[in-house]
Amino acid sequence: MCQREAPAVAEVYEKYGTDVTFVGIAGRDDLDPIVVFIDDYDVGSFEHIIDETGALWDNFGIVTQPSFIFLDANGEVDSYIGALGVGGLTERLDVLTSN
Repeated sequence: MCQREAPAVAEVYEKYGTDVTFVGIAGRDDLDPIVVFIDDYDVGSFEHIIDETGALWDNFGIVTQPSFIFLDANGEVDSYIGALGVGGLTERLDVLTSN
């Protein structure tokens, strides 16, 4: 997630956080700026991973931020590169949680 999408992610997490697992994946960055970002944008309620080598980003084909990876209950992957905002995130999560 990026600065622009962080408020939307935080808002959507409040709605779905008990039904959906959220994980932030910080790519190729040092710990200090990530901690500041998490605090500044109030997204510390869910887990964050530092992808120091970029292996996770590469595995999912992430080339830029914001990017979102959705995994359904069967492990099927749906990815989206770009901003989704509250509406787009809600729409995708509604579909995932209705199955």
